[in-house]
Amino acid sequence: MNALVVLAAVLFLLMAIIGGKKGVRSFIALFVNFFVLLVAVLIMTDPNADPILLTLVACALISCVTLFFINEINSKTKTAFISTLLTTALMLLFIFIVTEQSMIHGFGEEEVEEQTIYSYYLGIDFVKIAASVIIMSTIGAITDEAIAVSSPMFEIRKHHPVISRKELFLAGMRIGKDLLGTNANTLFFAFFGGYLALLIRYIDLEYTFGEIINNKIFSAEMMTILSGGIGVALIIPITAWITAFVLTRTPKKNS
Repeated sequence: MNALVVLAAVLFLLMAIIGGKKGVRSFIALFVNFFVLLVAVLIMTDPNADPILLTLVACALISCVTLFFINEINSKTKTAFISTLLTTALMLLFIFIVTEQSMIHGFGEEEVEEQTIYSYYLGIDFVKIAASVIIMSTIGAITDEAIAVSSPMFEIRKHHPVISRKELFLAGMRIGKDLLGTNANTLFFAFFGGYLALLIRYIDLEYTFGEIINNKIFSAEMMTILSGGIGVALIIPITAWITAFVLTRTPKKNS
């Protein structure tokens, strides 16, 4: 039997046993999100398509699946969804500017060597593609952190109904601080592990430290890591403020 099928079956059994119905929905959501990404990438190959707009739509759909399909539609998921969309929009604008100024878009020398038989006149804006790649690489972490901050704040409001907006916001910030370090490290090691083979190749080619850190591929990867870290940091105050505002604007709010 194909190893991928075996691994998928093991993952499904573990998620079903440990997570129950929510675990099964999470497993289904993995494939739905993969399909959304695949469709977005295929549409991006059209020169007339706008990668930035496609990224916003794809991130919105992924957030909907992750939040509403897995965790159901409720006040917590709605505030997390709004926070995710706002953070994604801000990050896209910021990353687009940084990508254009840093010149990390396009192919590096190591990639060009393997693609000399192909034409480079694709008619695609690689600045926008690079910005889209960075956002899509971090949307999962941003969405997870949004719901991780929003959900405890609803519980705090439930048990302390007279808490003020400022106190609730500060409570959300304290929750986010505990999540920030672990999520930033998760992004770093995930991306670093994916490019471990490239670093080994740099060592085999006897690249100096200066050549490595100035290499386009390495710079693009570090830009992705740093931008992802900014995203998971930015989502904390945005989610905390939106959730505090929603919970304190009316006397009582259902969770």
